[in-house]
Amino acid sequence: MTIANPHLKFASQAVAKPYFVFALMLFLGQILFGLIMGLQYVVGDFLFPLIPFNVARMVHTNLLIVWLLFGFMGAAYYLIPEEADRELHSPKLAIILFWVFAAAGVLTILGYLFVPYAGLAKMTGNDLLPTMGREFLEQPTITKMGIVVVALGFLYNIGMTLLKGRKTTISMVMMTGLIGLAVFFLFAFYNPENLARDKYYWWFVVHLWVEGVWELIMGAMLAFVLIKVTGVDREVVEKWLYVIIAMALITGILGTGHHFFWIGAPEVWLWVGSIFSAMEPIPFFAMVLFAFTMVGKRRRQHPNRAATLWAKGTTVTAFFGAGVWGFLHTLAPVNFYTHGSQLTAA
Repeated sequence: MTIANPHLKFASQAVAKPYFVFALMLFLGQILFGLIMGLQYVVGDFLFPLIPFNVARMVHTNLLIVWLLFGFMGAAYYLIPEEADRELHSPKLAIILFWVFAAAGVLTILGYLFVPYAGLAKMTGNDLLPTMGREFLEQPTITKMGIVVVALGFLYNIGMTLLKGRKTTISMVMMTGLIGLAVFFLFAFYNPENLARDKYYWWFVVHLWVEGVWELIMGAMLAFVLIKVTGVDREVVEKWLYVIIAMALITGILGTGHHFFWIGAPEVWLWVGSIFSAMEPIPFFAMVLFAFTMVGKRRRQHPNRAATLWAKGTTVTAFFGAGVWGFLHTLAPVNFYTHGSQLTAA
């Protein structure tokens, strides 16, 4: 079989490209709206009433979530066929889901920008199944349903590829993270009237994505890239990966407790949340050590040195961004002032 792109092991890996391109476009949009918000802090009436601050923030955070999802999906479509050592189960399904997801994302952002939020809720049937109005989960119910359909189609495509092909630690960790991502998103549909209960389950999406399953996906992608650019034995890389994901899941799941300090949950969360949140930077730091150690042990100098530098750089920024900065206010006595009193902007 001839492959059109000499850089691809399997022709079906090419379906990843539109996902990566669109993710970069959404990323630029996120930066643009972040700059608009920054200016609105300084110049209070900048672009008002055309783009109010709350709308700019909603667009900014939603673009962040969606471009990351596109990036994860693109990475899986590139990584899984190579790990499974076979073509993707259905490249056609991958392209159909891309256009469905892209159209839903664009229409949702346009809805935020051009329709008053209450009107958007009424227009999209939010009264039938109320899910809107919560930070990061502002998407209309119909968009959330679309995300679930896309996620199920995506997991089916990836799952069938793995089922018929080779199973590796990297692909299994990636699949576990992706399934977790889809499962925890289902809590976005649970919107109890009791605010404390709502916040309790709302964090099952937001925290367990960022500090739980996303770390598994990131770890799998990092391991794949490091094998490619360093030539270090797969067994060595996989041992590191096992340790990292074990620490990530233990600290990430129990560390959710730092969001339960001031919402009426049992007092035990003050201790559980503080202790395990203090440990959350450890798996991120382990990723830094992992990347730098593997590059140090490399058997060859990969021609794509930018990819090697990027692999090392992402671990460092993740350690500081998600690890250190997060740790600074996850201890209960500090969190009382930053989180409990809303002294700082969320």
